[in-house]
Amino acid sequence: MNAEAQRALREATLPKGDALVAAQLAGIVAAKQTGMLIPLAHTLPLASVDVRFDWMADGALRIRTEARTVGRTGVELEALVAASIAALTVYDMAKAVDKGITIESIALLEKTGGKSGRWTRK
Repeated sequence: MNAEAQRALREATLPKGDALVAAQLAGIVAAKQTGMLIPLAHTLPLASVDVRFDWMADGALRIRTEARTVGRTGVELEALVAASIAALTVYDMAKAVDKGITIESIALLEKTGGKSGRWTRK
């Protein structure tokens, strides 16, 4: 995103308000709706969903999400949906300042639990 959009996001001065707060809420709500959004995915009882934002040295905004359940299944889809919707919410709220914002690299970094056990991206 351009410098003006970065500044407006950091200072919460976008025309639609604080995009990071809205994106955090959107990601949490989206994770809870994964079973409705992804065909054949089951609705799972989530114990928690965390959506965090970090500014990278190059000015990019990194979104990290974590989902947890007490069930015996993985919730990686829920975390990926949360990240995707959080990123789209940032775009929606910041597009008035920069329509050229790019969303890149949505990827699972780590998962524990479920049939396949632990997995970590190398």
